[in-house]
Amino acid sequence: MKVGLLPDSPGVYMYFDSEGKIIYVGKAKRLKRRVSSYFNRVHSVARTNVLVRNICDLKYIVVDSEEDALHLENSLIKEYKPRYNVLLKDDKSYPWICVTNELYPRVFLTRETPSKGAKYYGPYSNVGVARTVIELIRELYPIRTCRHVITQEAIDRHKIGLCLQYHIKNCMGCCTGNITPDEYRKFIDEIRQILNGNTQQLCDFLVDEMGRLAGELKFEEAQIVKEKYDLVEKYRAKSVIVSTHITDVDVFAVHRDDKNAYINYLHLRNGSIVQCLTLEYSVKMEESDEELLSMAIAEIIAKFGRKPKEIIVPAVPETEMSGVLFTVPRIGDKKKLMEIALKNAKQYMIDKLARSEKLNPQQRTMRVLATMQRDFRLEVLPRHIECFDNSNMQGTNPVASCVVFKDAVPSKKDYRHFNIKTVVGPDDFASMKEVLTRRYTRLMTEGEELPQLVIVDGGKGQLSAAVEAFTEMGIRGKVALVGIAKRLEEIYFPGDSVPLYIDKNSESLRVVQRLRDEAHRFGITHHRNRRSKGQTVSVLDGIKGVGEITRNTLIKHFKSLKRLREADEKEISSVVGKAKAKIILEGLKNL
Repeated sequence: MKVGLLPDSPGVYMYFDSEGKIIYVGKAKRLKRRVSSYFNRVHSVARTNVLVRNICDLKYIVVDSEEDALHLENSLIKEYKPRYNVLLKDDKSYPWICVTNELYPRVFLTRETPSKGAKYYGPYSNVGVARTVIELIRELYPIRTCRHVITQEAIDRHKIGLCLQYHIKNCMGCCTGNITPDEYRKFIDEIRQILNGNTQQLCDFLVDEMGRLAGELKFEEAQIVKEKYDLVEKYRAKSVIVSTHITDVDVFAVHRDDKNAYINYLHLRNGSIVQCLTLEYSVKMEESDEELLSMAIAEIIAKFGRKPKEIIVPAVPETEMSGVLFTVPRIGDKKKLMEIALKNAKQYMIDKLARSEKLNPQQRTMRVLATMQRDFRLEVLPRHIECFDNSNMQGTNPVASCVVFKDAVPSKKDYRHFNIKTVVGPDDFASMKEVLTRRYTRLMTEGEELPQLVIVDGGKGQLSAAVEAFTEMGIRGKVALVGIAKRLEEIYFPGDSVPLYIDKNSESLRVVQRLRDEAHRFGITHHRNRRSKGQTVSVLDGIKGVGEITRNTLIKHFKSLKRLREADEKEISSVVGKAKAKIILEGLKNL
């Protein structure tokens, strides 16, 4: 059941055995699809089948991208060393870009464990991307590539001589002091910006370089530069999951609905997420976020028996804690970590709701109807909704459609078509009034139940016509009435010139849009069939020797004039006989 409720989001999944121990950690671009693949078939690899048999529970953490999922997977495997993660047990490290802390800093690629003093950026899941970034930085800036220990004393004593990189203008001659440390630091500061994710300057340079090479007809070189540009476009200079300068912190994020609050907790150790937990609180006294955070932090301290030094929070808790630094981030890595925690809190709420609604489908229906009742200011739940739409082609064959939703789902047996009878020409307002009058006069005559909500497809004009019809029938206050305009999905209420704009993600708006689209589809289909039938009848009426019975037989079989014209004599003969078939074919040729 858990598998069916997984989100289609990037993330990391963890399998647990009967003792509650993590036995496997994996990453996925789409969690639901990846996890489902373990359980819907017998695997060709025996070890995978053994793993599946030992899975007793699963948990997951959602992240922003597959790149983040990879980094999180790596850190979790290092932390828990799951039994079945065979390929990753070697604790392979990912490459980093290092900027040293020297008089003339170096910038290079390394897989070594980050050490103090230097600044590390990454890690990079694709070493090709990291190498491309290094290469392009060196094309942009004349920084040194040598490993010499350059100090002011070494420069004064002329211990190091100029090398080839200086003579080919790839280096400014740091070893002899040809560039001052302050001037060199300007290059390093710009490089740090690029490694922090500000790659626009790098992209602009590559675009200009491609244009220059193409202008010189050097298309092969331009293609190489384009490949570098494509890599940089995919490049993410640093992960929001792994960051060497965020060492040992806890993160809390709060998400609320009408009755509950969900507080997600993340623990970072050595810059990597190693724990994720969501606490759920039933909010009874309108407790503030600050109060809830105080309770959640106390719960986590008691649960795991440790007191953090720094806690990243959306608001400072009302309870002070000695020795704890509370940080409310606005930008940067810590802000991104807060967003990850908030995303997991929201996903927890969605999963809980999905589980509940799967066990009790009626619960979702009642929730949607309650939302519609609130959004449309209704006195009762709109269990029975009807939507009307007019359709005509340059004033010909005007028709209307009525679609019916009961408990927020289509009730197709109750759909109705209307051929406009009393209106001449393309008058949508008068057509709407006629259809509504016919529909509800008949329902009242037959003693049928009226809907709780009626929706007319159109703006204030169609709504005014509907109000007039309802008033004349005496049901103005008995049935709620709204209009939906096509352009911006505005909802109009009778007597209110200012439309209501419902949240684009609202379930109320989705139900109304589905009603409107269904009414439009149903009406257009009827209008097309009626127009086609009219064209066929009018043509056959002009053929001498074809009577009403023959005409109706042809319409029933061929459906349209186009199909009749495309049919050969044999097919027509099988429907009306050889003699009539010859008359019809001859008549169609002469028209």
